[in-house]
Amino acid sequence: MEEHEKIRQGIRKIYRLFIGIFSLFAVLAIAIIYMLNNPDALSRKKNIPEAEYVAVPEEEDYDKIENGIHLRTGLLEAEGLTEVINNCTNCHSAKLVMQNRMNKERWIATIRWMQETQNLWDLGNNEEIIVNYLVTNYPSKKKGRREILTDIEWYALEQ
Repeated sequence: MEEHEKIRQGIRKIYRLFIGIFSLFAVLAIAIIYMLNNPDALSRKKNIPEAEYVAVPEEEDYDKIENGIHLRTGLLEAEGLTEVINNCTNCHSAKLVMQNRMNKERWIATIRWMQETQNLWDLGNNEEIIVNYLVTNYPSKKKGRREILTDIEWYALEQ
């Protein structure tokens, strides 16, 4: 009889172990289903409102020019402005155009570099119009970043 009792106790232990493992799997399955339905449940972020969208300017303001400046891009109004906007500001900001002041050869070399490495399309007849606009309105400057400081009273730092 003792052997039958030992076998029963062994079966009970296995049965309890089986119930425990099954319960663990059930809890894990419920947790996984919950996380799939609520992915932000464990996120430490608080309820952050969604970003507000900025209204796109109306068509009449889209190409508005005031005081010789194209308001949307900041480029100077001159012959070739439309071509520059249509071909240059598709890929980068107009500010990049304004800060890179170059002569005709360097503008052309920059266009060739963009065509070879940045997938800039063939500008065709627009290239001459664009380069003339850039050379006229954004030429290279002979002056450096600022003039040399003059009439400054320097003082010695004490140690």
